[in-house]
Formats: sequence, structure tokens, C-alpha cells
Amino acid sequence: MKKHFIPWLLTAALLLAGPAAMAGQENYGCGLGTMIFGNTHTLLSQVAAASTNQTFGSQYFGMSSGTSECKSPESLVYSPRVKVFVAENMDSLALDIARGQGLYLEALAALIEVPAENRGEFYSLLQANFSSIYPDEQVTSDDVISHIAALMS
Repeated sequence: MKKHFIPWLLTAALLLAGPAAMAGQENYGCGLGTMIFGNTHTLLSQVAAASTNQTFGSQYFGMSSGTSECKSPESLVYSPRVKVFVAENMDSLALDIARGQGLYLEALAALIEVPAENRGEFYSLLQANFSSIYPDEQVTSDDVISHIAALMS
């Protein structure tokens, strides 16, 4: 009897390891578990919500569709990948925007999913508005991203 119990115990431990690791966080996600157990911050409710999300995969669907109390990003311009790219390439990106062409500008357009047929127009827009994107030497990467997002809206 003990031999049959050990595999079940190990399986249960593995299934609960992911949600249990997230239990100390306040932001354990969105999805079906969040809808059922609410946004309380008790250990039990967080483990139950995270387990439900993991079991049904509703968090993945909710993040991509904006359902199940998940919020989809308002704009690709504010995605984490764009933030990291702009922060790490501020000077090179500034040079490319000033010229209206270049690899860094092309990479930015690809990251924010500007359609290939609209990229020339995108490059010209940024070049024409260079002084508002990079108003001074103290501009931050977040400022640059906000200025680009404002131009695109």
C-alpha cells in the first residue's frame, strides 16, 4: 500500500509547487481562480486561486484575450520588451530616429509590431518629431516611450 501512495504524494507535491511558490505574493494573477476566490491576500485564497488558474489554464487565455479579470496591455509600446530595448539603446535609438533609418529604429518598429508597409511612415513620423521624443539630455527611457506612444495615438 505504501508503494502506491508515494507516487501520488509526489505528483500532488509537484502540482502544488508552482501555486505554493506564488502564495507569498500579492499579485498572483488573474483568471478563473481570481474570479472564484477573489483578490484577497490570504495564503489559502492565493494558493487556491493560483491552483485553479494553473489547473484550467484560464490565466493564459485571459492574459491574451483580456477576459477573466485580466487586463491586456493598452499598447505594445508599453510592453516590457520595448521598455528594456529602449532603456538599453537610448543613444543608438536617438541617432537612428534623428537619421530616420537604422537597425535600432527597425528593431523598435518590429517590437511594437508596426506593419512592414507602414514602417517608412513610422520612421518619418519619429524623425520629424525627434525634438519632442528627445527634448533634452535628461530624458529617460520611459519619457521616450511615452512620447512615441503619444505620436502613435
